Amino acid sequence: MQKRKLGKSNLEVSAIGLGCMGMSFSYGPPKDKQEMISLIRTAVERGVTFFDTAEVYGPYTNEELVGEALAPFRSQVVIATKFGWKIDPKAERGLAGLDSRPEHIREVAEASLKRLKTDVIDLFYQHRVDPNVPIEDVAGAVKDLIREGKVKHFGLSEAGPKTIRRAHAIQPVTALQSEYSLWYRNPEKEVLPTLEELGIGFVPYSPLGKGFLTGKINENTTFDRSDFRNQLPRFTPQARRANQALVDLLGVIARRKNATPAQIALSWLLAQKPWIVPIPGTTKLTRLEENIGAAAIELTPDDLRHIENATSQITVQGARYPEHIEQLSGR
Repeated sequence: MQKRKLGKSNLEVSAIGLGCMGMSFSYGPPKDKQEMISLIRTAVERGVTFFDTAEVYGPYTNEELVGEALAPFRSQVVIATKFGWKIDPKAERGLAGLDSRPEHIREVAEASLKRLKTDVIDLFYQHRVDPNVPIEDVAGAVKDLIREGKVKHFGLSEAGPKTIRRAHAIQPVTALQSEYSLWYRNPEKEVLPTLEELGIGFVPYSPLGKGFLTGKINENTTFDRSDFRNQLPRFTPQARRANQALVDLLGVIARRKNATPAQIALSWLLAQKPWIVPIPGTTKLTRLEENIGAAAIELTPDDLRHIENATSQITVQGARYPEHIEQLSGR
């Protein structure tokens, strides 16, 4: 597996990471813990060194899973986790609003360290920008944790350019994690140029469009009732039918490259910038190996031009989130 550096930070990770959220949160019922531990450890054996979790995934159970799975390999891997939510198990998906007060950040860090069975968090992201707490105070709180040796790197998620700049002025931001894929390209307008200027790495989540770009979902697919895709405008049957054109395009290129649509979608992301590291999630060994295989696929300038020309003719249908969730992004 090739390695990449996240911006100017010298934080080196595998070119493709593993998003662990779906193992215990959002995509239907939690999966069997021992099977997921085995999957995470197989990822390490295959060269993956970058693992993504958050206290809110579960809540809490995903960090415990990741901590247990990676304990034998702790010195070889980079673990990223997140703070910034008020957690109430009785609330929908455990989310009861935002909370990035400095004292809360410290509490989350201490609790995450215990669940992750480690003495340092490699990359600590603010999960969503909290409009009630100045970003300077957030960056300052993480700076203190870095000074104390409890955190190595500071990250933001779904933050806009102004917030990124203000945070970076207090404590250098190592990485921004936001949604980015062939069917959600908003970061290209303002965010990617800002990251390039400041030397900040980019970690696309949902690089496979929450599974849609794999080609394994169509308008007739039904999801478990606990699967949060049921709430997403982009996943209505009508939107899926309209968006099939994008998957068909990936399929054409995949056949030419002896690859899969998912591999082309990931390879396209890797080709955008050398400091981009996608974190596709999966709960299946075959998908893990498929995703890892994307790092070996070379898209030529002609391939990339073809994708660009073809996608410019396709308008993706449906908002990516309901409005009340979308409002938490890009601040």
